[in-house]
Amino acid sequence: LILHGADPKRILLLTFTRRAAEEMSRRVARICAESRADAAGEVAWSGTFHAIANRLLRLYSEPIGLDPAFTVLDRGDAADLMNLVRDDLGFSAKARRFPKKATCLAIYSFAVNARVALERVLLGTFPWCAEWADQLKELFRGYAAAKQAQRVLDYDDLLLYWARMMAITPIAADVAARFDFVLVDEYQDTNALQAEILLRLKPDGRGITVVGDDAQSIYGFRAATVRNILEFPGHFEPAAAVLRLEQNYRSTQPILDAANAVMRLAPEGFAKTLRSARRSPQKPVLATVRDETAQVDYVVRQILDNREAGLALREQAVLFRTGHHSGRLELEL
Repeated sequence: LILHGADPKRILLLTFTRRAAEEMSRRVARICAESRADAAGEVAWSGTFHAIANRLLRLYSEPIGLDPAFTVLDRGDAADLMNLVRDDLGFSAKARRFPKKATCLAIYSFAVNARVALERVLLGTFPWCAEWADQLKELFRGYAAAKQAQRVLDYDDLLLYWARMMAITPIAADVAARFDFVLVDEYQDTNALQAEILLRLKPDGRGITVVGDDAQSIYGFRAATVRNILEFPGHFEPAAAVLRLEQNYRSTQPILDAANAVMRLAPEGFAKTLRSARRSPQKPVLATVRDETAQVDYVVRQILDNREAGLALREQAVLFRTGHHSGRLELEL
């Protein structure tokens, strides 16, 4: 876009995590510096959904009734405020243990971001807390009132207020007019609230591009939904084009063959066949097991067999998608 004359100041870049946002911003700055001398230093609006929401809400705070000097609570402070309200309502002193502050905040956050009723959130994601539905509603009303009294927002409010702001037609039009292009990274990890914001930014789909992989949606516990990317083309039919990025630069073809075979079993998704120029005589083993305990037993058995075959323990490695998956294996080892 920049090479073809787009104004970097009128490009909005959005992504899911702070680390990804930092990398994205660095790349944009380099492209501007190397490719267009007249654009050097003119980095686009670039950041996480929450960071961009923070900037926009301060610009439009007056017409939506926000104090422009509002403070944003981090997760720890938000949990503490939730706990104060919890104590004031007497829920922490109940004979049966009421959900802890972190759990209460997680339930609240999920309901806000998934755009679903509390009862559905409890039944689907927090069933052990379903008996407290009425008390949780009272707690969340008190929590919202406390935030308003203190003129503070939490992370979820940033997206919620942005969405509400975009529901006001004149403001939505003004915000949308700031950006010729909206580019979204890791779209498979966005939630319903983020998709709602995006559709209001570019309701006709002109200038909007999202990139992601429906086979790599792993943040469901944060209310992310793979439905966003699966349903994206349908929002803008017939204008939306789907481009498949099938060239893989990291892996070898035998591993990709196994991945392709697994993905073909999925009941829905964007069909793709990953390919690589990297060849290997080695083939991966795809092992299916009953549960996590059987998985640990399988991995330990492979490690010990390798050791018996002469491969030292220090020359073996186990990889995980996320750190918390390693607990049971560490205990077994």
